[in-house]
Amino acid sequence: MSAQRFVLGEGERERVDKVLARLCEGVSRAAIQRWIEEGRVRVNGQPCRPRDHVGAGSVLTVEPGPAPLSQAAPDASVRFSVLFEDDALLVIDKPAGLVVHPARGHHEGTLVNGLLARESFRATADERDPLGALRPGIVHRIDKDTSGVLVVAKTDIAREGLKAQLGAHSVERRYQALTVGVPKPGALTSLHGRDPRSRLRFTTHVQEGRRAITHVNVLETLASGRAALVECQLETGRTHQIRVHLLELARTPLLADQLYKLGKPPPELEAIAQTLGRQALHARVLGFDHPVSGEALRFESPLPVDMQRALEALRSLH
Repeated sequence: MSAQRFVLGEGERERVDKVLARLCEGVSRAAIQRWIEEGRVRVNGQPCRPRDHVGAGSVLTVEPGPAPLSQAAPDASVRFSVLFEDDALLVIDKPAGLVVHPARGHHEGTLVNGLLARESFRATADERDPLGALRPGIVHRIDKDTSGVLVVAKTDIAREGLKAQLGAHSVERRYQALTVGVPKPGALTSLHGRDPRSRLRFTTHVQEGRRAITHVNVLETLASGRAALVECQLETGRTHQIRVHLLELARTPLLADQLYKLGKPPPELEAIAQTLGRQALHARVLGFDHPVSGEALRFESPLPVDMQRALEALRSLH
């Protein structure tokens, strides 16, 4: 983007960062604030602060700065399927075993590393996120060993638009899962927070936390009631939410979930779990409004081969 000059017309006085976020197409307010702090924005020829107010007759000049670079390294060897791509976003069908972004214990070989190797992906970091440089474009995640659909933003505007929809709980997110036991259909509602006894786990057994709601529907009862194929629709999207709710509220944990489990399942289910080798959870449906065009989008991913084989094995049990 080249240098820009704006002369404000009639209207109420407003914060300069808010005005420029509206005038500079495709630029987030956070980026505008960074430019102001770097001295790239002037009001009537003078430096300004983001909170300064401007009104009719004010002359604003903007010298755009470079986007903050990601600290993750490109890696073209990372494989994933792309269901949709345009100038604003990517929709990915993530395979099980792929970590979404670099973090403790996973510094390379992640989805972000693979995205950065794509010529078309030049997403910038969210400057309000302390770890934003490691996860450019990431607006939501699915666990390493969960497969399925997720959306990645390619621009600041797309990122903020998708985050707003997630915050408003208007994104359709449906998962399919195999459970040990058959959960009762309905809404599972709880507080959700970190387990004080384990830094890896989350729990509903907290006095303070964020509200979490999962809607559960039983699609098929399997193995004479010892297992089930279920659909879980997220109303909220807390970390490990489905896994925690199925274990602690429904008492029907995911098949092969090594972190959230109730002892060992029956031997015949344990054999299927061992063959599967990862929690039986798949993000099947993702629906949202395009953050730029407003078009309603909906994407589906069929059960991957490993979960389909586990399902067939459970169907064969009597």
